[in-house]
Amino acid sequence: MDKTLYRIYRTGFWSALVAFVAAASYSVFQILQIAGLIGRPWDEVLIYGTSLLIAAPFMLALLALHHVAPDDRRYWSHAAVLFAVIYVTYVSLNYAVQLTAVLPHPDADPVLIQTPHSLFWTVDALGYIALGLATLFAVPVFERSGPDRWVRRFFLANGLIIPLFLIVYFYPTFSTRLLLLGLPWIVTAPGSILMLALYFRRGSERG
Repeated sequence: MDKTLYRIYRTGFWSALVAFVAAASYSVFQILQIAGLIGRPWDEVLIYGTSLLIAAPFMLALLALHHVAPDDRRYWSHAAVLFAVIYVTYVSLNYAVQLTAVLPHPDADPVLIQTPHSLFWTVDALGYIALGLATLFAVPVFERSGPDRWVRRFFLANGLIIPLFLIVYFYPTFSTRLLLLGLPWIVTAPGSILMLALYFRRGSERG
């Protein structure tokens, strides 16, 4: 393996690892918020902050995947990167606004506040739909057998829960009970990213 390819694998590994830690942390904070164990504003600070930290590293990991994918599968990895860029754009905009223009200011402009069926609620929804599509389009990159099958399965599962997000975000009446429909994400998303990190690790260890 040449040095450039090795570096891409290592960059992919570390990017995916950072994204995994952020996704796992988000999952913990989301559960604590639902259970009422952390309150405002720290629940939102922690949730928005960790969500923001998932985005760019995940995109870089998929970019690394595109560069190590076999030639006949690069259409799918390229499509995954494009959807990852859409995901990063939407959620970075949203969480940066929430953390800098909303939470620090008690009289923040109501238009900027992410509440059910608001502007930034829809922006958030579009971001996570794009994330699901990114993992869905990346599925054909991975082998159906061997260690790669676990990356493939997690990526597929994360893509298939998109309909649950459509219900959570766009059902006319929002409730905490409705929010629970999105809980599979705390398994499929961190699991997908962890499996991707292990995929890069195996790749970097090949001679």
